[in-house]
Amino acid sequence: MISKLLKILTGTLLAIALIGLGGFGFVFFSPRPTLTTDPATLAGDGGTINYCELPELDGSGAMAADIPKGNTPGCAYSHFPLPILAQCTEPLPEEADDIRGLWIGRTGNVGHVERVEQCGARTVVTAAGIIHDSGPNSTGGFNTNDTLGSVMFTIGDREYCPRTSAGMFWNGGVLEFRALGWGPVVVRRYLDGEQLVWEYVDGSVTRMDRLCRLPEEHREPRPRGRRLAFFADRASLN
Repeated sequence: MISKLLKILTGTLLAIALIGLGGFGFVFFSPRPTLTTDPATLAGDGGTINYCELPELDGSGAMAADIPKGNTPGCAYSHFPLPILAQCTEPLPEEADDIRGLWIGRTGNVGHVERVEQCGARTVVTAAGIIHDSGPNSTGGFNTNDTLGSVMFTIGDREYCPRTSAGMFWNGGVLEFRALGWGPVVVRRYLDGEQLVWEYVDGSVTRMDRLCRLPEEHREPRPRGRRLAFFADRASLN
């Protein structure tokens, strides 16, 4: 009887270990999606724009589905890029609030700066080195297929950051980020008066005010993550 229980326990622990290793491998080592963002958009300077002058969503230009999907290049962009949806003028769906613009955290994650773009049923959030793009597009799926932007470790000169996937959906005036597009809600964004509220899965709440110009210190993202180094070139450590 005891031998049988030990076999069951051993098998269970082995299965858990294999699932854990498989999950770790997928999150850190599975191939990243092809980068289809317009190179000129990534090369451009998003700090030159007045974000209090928002484009008219009157349907006179491109639709959301006409524009390639935005992805974070590598683990983080090197400088704040131009808007992904600059040429898009598709009106917002009836259930969506207009939360477009540049925002800065005043409580909670104080000093956090993010840009929110909307066009049709598509939303793009650009902040802290990452680009989260969810909605209809011309080159990828509906969900974001992206990264947390935080480098966990490096092997040689290559950075490894955890992959993420989420779908953004409007629900009663709240933009919900659902893990994998169908899982639990991990982020909520919504307007409260003149402020944009950002609720994170860890229980933190950040209230943000609108900005017209990108602060100079946010043009280049601050490197994040533990950055454990394996097989690093000794010369690079000196």
